[in-house]
Amino acid sequence: MGGRRVSAGELVVEGLRAGVPGREILRGVDLVVRAGEVHAVMGPNGSGKSTLAHVLLGRPGYEVTGGTVTLDGVDLLALPTWQRARVGLFLTLQHPTEVPGVSTLDALLAGSAPLAGSVEATDRAAEEARAAHVAGLLSTEAARIGLDASLLDRALNVDLSGGERKRNETVQLATARPRFAVLDEIDSGLDVDALAAVAHRVREGVGEWGLGVLAITHFRRLLDVLVPDVVHVFVDGRVVATGGAELAMSVDRAGYQAFA
Repeated sequence: MGGRRVSAGELVVEGLRAGVPGREILRGVDLVVRAGEVHAVMGPNGSGKSTLAHVLLGRPGYEVTGGTVTLDGVDLLALPTWQRARVGLFLTLQHPTEVPGVSTLDALLAGSAPLAGSVEATDRAAEEARAAHVAGLLSTEAARIGLDASLLDRALNVDLSGGERKRNETVQLATARPRFAVLDEIDSGLDVDALAAVAHRVREGVGEWGLGVLAITHFRRLLDVLVPDVVHVFVDGRVVATGGAELAMSVDRAGYQAFA
């Protein structure tokens, strides 16, 4: 960390360089997102925004060639994806994946399951109580965001519309209550009502449990509801400008060419 003091509740990206074989995409990214803050990353197509999200969660196929990513001092780059999730990092996908045969409840239970060999893992009563608790939370969150609760019993994202998938992802986020959420264009494909519901629920999470948010988006319309504390403009694999919510308005007026 180069001598930097680590504070509780921080997702810190320093000098991150990464890409795919033969092509560097991220060219020295620096970000610090604190608990209870909303950071927006705006940028044109092909600037590396989604690559940043994938690298933070450890998607296969990307190679990190430099820099560090830590959550409260824990080296995330040294961990497999499932352990990054366990320490508190959550990703909503730009294009949520269909998982035939696995319901939303099954997915959340698997993601929060006690480790093999632990006392909790061998206690059937405790497991049943945990399943009932998570099912109750899912039902409550579905009602809060306007998602038909019957969709939670279906295979994850199968036969759901684009808006239903994004609402479902937000229900999972609110149920899992991670420490930090990376939203990869969660506004993509949403109508006005769905956008408002999703953005309001994420913003409420910031106040309810101190959620830290890194929201990747092209457009200001998400930020009109989510209301960022910090806006970063991302061009050519790096942050080229950082400011308050007014920076999003500057992008809306002048476009990304002004920052090239």
